[in-house]
Amino acid sequence: MNWMIGLGIGTIAGTLAGLFGIGGGIVIVPMLAAFLKFAPSRAVGTSLAAMLLPVGILAVIRYAKSGDVDFKVASAIGVGIFVMAYVGAHIGLSIGNTWVSRGFGVLLVLVGIKFLIA
Repeated sequence: MNWMIGLGIGTIAGTLAGLFGIGGGIVIVPMLAAFLKFAPSRAVGTSLAAMLLPVGILAVIRYAKSGDVDFKVASAIGVGIFVMAYVGAHIGLSIGNTWVSRGFGVLLVLVGIKFLIA
């Protein structure tokens, strides 16, 4: 039964990723916590595992066909993500679920404010 919830989460996350360029942290992690009662560390780990390969490849192809992808910048971002995701995972696991949840909440509020006043 959890796989059906996972498929629903993936469907929503995929749609939003293609539309807004968002995914794991903003969509998948909170949904795993809400619908499957995952602890924050389990939600983050599961989200990263789900996105490891298919992280928007079809959406990237579609955007690239329209000329809306800067592969040099994307590659630089990818290198930063590749290195720092390990560091972030280490920090997240060491500070505990309560602080990860609070930090994530602050991040969402700040992002929300930014988009409301932009």
